[in-house]
Amino acid sequence: MAVRELRDDARGVAGMLGAKSLVFGNMPDNRFDQVVLLEIVKIVERWIRDVDPEVVYTHHPGDLNIDHRVAFQAVLTATRPVPGCRVKELYSFEIASSTEWAFQQFAPVFKPNVFEEITSTLDLKLQCLERYRGEVRSFPHPRSIDTVRAVAHRWGSAVGIPCAEAFELVRSVRGEAARDASGI
Repeated sequence: MAVRELRDDARGVAGMLGAKSLVFGNMPDNRFDQVVLLEIVKIVERWIRDVDPEVVYTHHPGDLNIDHRVAFQAVLTATRPVPGCRVKELYSFEIASSTEWAFQQFAPVFKPNVFEEITSTLDLKLQCLERYRGEVRSFPHPRSIDTVRAVAHRWGSAVGIPCAEAFELVRSVRGEAARDASGI
């Protein structure tokens, strides 16, 4: 699928979710490893400066997809806990057909320890997935509607709720000293 089509799909999903903005980094698809890491870090640092988030979610570093691994490294670098950085929580997430297809051969292995209930938003998530025409597949593919629904039920059952999204906490800075150091 062409990058242009993926961006069109992303714009459609952003509208479905009510996103306030959507920014593309003009990076080569499946070729982040051919870009100097510092260039990617600078793109992420600019986004962090513009958005000024306290919580950031990024790909898991143990994914099969090279772009996901490099993106994680760039985000980790761009959100390092230096004075003035307001990012207090950093989470990684799994990607269907990338995290599990690494077959736990890339370190670190995805070990979720934070779960968000998505029972009331699962249908919207599935509608968004369907909007990515070139990405959704037929069952038993991990990016099929049936599999994504089953994964939500699986993670939910692991923590005693109907449906959940799983995340791995990378870093959490709490307390007064953390707020004072960041200027919050």
